[in-house]
Amino acid sequence: MNDNKAVIKKFYSSFQRLDADSMNACYSDDIIFSDPVFSILKGEEVKAMWEMLCANAKDFSLGFSDIELLDEEYATCKWKATYTFSKTGRKVTNNIKAYLRLKDGAIIEHSDAFRLSTWLAQAFGWKGILFGWTGFMKRAVQKNARENLIKFIETKYPVQHT
Repeated sequence: MNDNKAVIKKFYSSFQRLDADSMNACYSDDIIFSDPVFSILKGEEVKAMWEMLCANAKDFSLGFSDIELLDEEYATCKWKATYTFSKTGRKVTNNIKAYLRLKDGAIIEHSDAFRLSTWLAQAFGWKGILFGWTGFMKRAVQKNARENLIKFIETKYPVQHT
């Protein structure tokens, strides 16, 4: 099996087990990540995001398929996560296409693509259906996700003052 395919399989197999440490071991230290909720994250922010998401997952299941190696660096993969969104208690099924760039046996760039308005409709019910297409609601969810990540990082990795 190609090394890049093995790294991708390890990443998503680890995600199935909610093993953020093993997931993050698949990344380079200077990983760049983007998705419609968190926008762009770099390095330790990315790793903290996966730690937070794995720690908070409820009724979680994940499947992945169609790993396609586009060349020696680039790959795509489809994955589907089903879980209960903690803020509303609503069940969400998110179909995602990942775009990955790998170098020296590690993922160096990772972008997840999904329709945010579809996710908002599932996560927030009628409010998401009515307002999920608006920039206002999308920005509010992005802001909330960023604030939750910052709180998680500050709690997990408090700054040591001397």
